[in-house]
Amino acid sequence: MDAYLDNGATTKVDPRVLEAMMPYFSKAYGNASSLHKAGREARKAMESARETLAGRINAEPSEIIFTSGGTESDNLAVRGIAYAAGKGKHIITTKIEHPAVLNTCRSLAQEGYEVTLLDADKEGFIGLKALENSIRKNTIIVSVIHGNNEIGTIQDIAKIGEICRQRGVIFHTDAVQSFTKVPIDVKRMNVDMLSISGHKIHGPKGIGALYARKGLKITPISTGGPHEFGLRPGTENITGIVGLAKAAELIAAKEIRQMTLLRDRLIKGLLSIPDSRLNGPRRQRLCNNVNVSFKGVEGEALLMYLDTKGIRVSTGSACSSREEGPSHVLQAIGADPECVMGSLRFTLSKFTTAKETDYAIKTTKETVAHLRKVSGVK
Repeated sequence: MDAYLDNGATTKVDPRVLEAMMPYFSKAYGNASSLHKAGREARKAMESARETLAGRINAEPSEIIFTSGGTESDNLAVRGIAYAAGKGKHIITTKIEHPAVLNTCRSLAQEGYEVTLLDADKEGFIGLKALENSIRKNTIIVSVIHGNNEIGTIQDIAKIGEICRQRGVIFHTDAVQSFTKVPIDVKRMNVDMLSISGHKIHGPKGIGALYARKGLKITPISTGGPHEFGLRPGTENITGIVGLAKAAELIAAKEIRQMTLLRDRLIKGLLSIPDSRLNGPRRQRLCNNVNVSFKGVEGEALLMYLDTKGIRVSTGSACSSREEGPSHVLQAIGADPECVMGSLRFTLSKFTTAKETDYAIKTTKETVAHLRKVSGVK
């Protein structure tokens, strides 16, 4: 039996998404910048998609900028604001960000910007008072991930946004993992910029979007034509844009509830294994995320054994899983070294079944027991 439980890394394309995309590969394949009929058809599809995405987060269509994915959206947000403000300015982010934000901030620090990295508690929540105390007169942007990609922690972005708005600081959130899984209202939550990605929600790879509140001064990070309101040059990926919007449209509340039930079932089953622990919170957790550590077992070895049994999981973020070194997120929340090295991330999707979940529990129990036995761990 196969059980794909690495949906935090990527998801399969929903057949209905693929069906919506197909005409734009070979029939309505015009360039959205062209003035003729084929171009007008492409632009109409693009603007309809822009309206769909804006509706999901209570934004204006003109505030949605299409990109190649979450990483580009994060870069355009953080770099775009930093470059518009000028060197010597102050940026605040956290120690548990996705590398797309964390490494961008590190790069900007080398370019002359000041960067503050906020701590997180043992469940992955940042301190609101610490955030308030870190904001200075020259702080230009705060970037805090909404739903953590490794341990599933959902930050209170409404409160973070309120603090930033009161202090006159731009607030960006990476919502790549949370978009469609957690209700988002950028106006009510005082969010100025928000990143999303298509392939995390059963859309295609290579497409994403950045919400940027109207009136922000953003410097483009690449040069070219006047596409996407002059902020993201290059011929628009109409097939991907259509697919992203269709994927966002298809996610239903009942599917979120089903993922939550299976998540809790998986947590209960995995924690029945002796000397196991859940990383991240029980509540305020992404509906599809389970991150568990097993004492006396190396996470990578467990992953490879499970792979031979048809179970696909990860040891953390797919964007850093091939890098040497332990999870920076687990280290940031104070997990001990054995816990860090013995962790696995299971991430569900709307297509995950109870049968697959139970198979993963049963097989993980057997595999952990086997690995502990051969390594002499009691």
